[in-house]
Amino acid sequence: MSRMERRGMLAVALVAALLAGPAMAQDAAGEHARLAQRMQQIDLDPERNTLAAYERLQARQALDALAAARGRSRADAQQVADWRVETAELATATEAMRRELDRLDRERSELLVEASRQDAARARQEAERLRVQAQIQAEESARLRMAAEAEATARQEAETILDGVAGGEAAKLRAARQREAELARQEAELMRGVPAQDDRQR
Repeated sequence: MSRMERRGMLAVALVAALLAGPAMAQDAAGEHARLAQRMQQIDLDPERNTLAAYERLQARQALDALAAARGRSRADAQQVADWRVETAELATATEAMRRELDRLDRERSELLVEASRQDAARARQEAERLRVQAQIQAEESARLRMAAEAEATARQEAETILDGVAGGEAAKLRAARQREAELARQEAELMRGVPAQDDRQR
């Protein structure tokens, strides 16, 4: 290859490099803007903008390094920035999910505590209902027992009275029978004595 040919090839390569430089710079600027926009989405999300602070700081530092990179180091800086931004996204999403799981666990625990409290309240109400029912039954049993005792006492008193009345009537009956017998005896004596008097008068 002649010297002229080599110079021609170098000139072509230099022109190509000069033409590619702005395009590469434009691509790098576009990639930086894209990554910065992804970080901005995290910053504007109220559920994630306070999470994974260390990973988000590393992503911003990588973006700053990408913006300042020149030449061959730009590709490496872009790769690092891409990794850092993706790591920040994953870290914030993971921590947000972990917080949501913690919230759900707390809510579940609160629901279990509330359910236990309601079960205990229902158990207390049932125990109170059974206690009142048992008290009512005991009072009813006591009332029935007292009524039965009063009825037995009244029956005993009635029987005593009846026994007294029957005893008095029996005594009266015996006395009447005795008087009747006495009268019959006297009448018989009188009947025996009447003929004797008639004979004496004759």
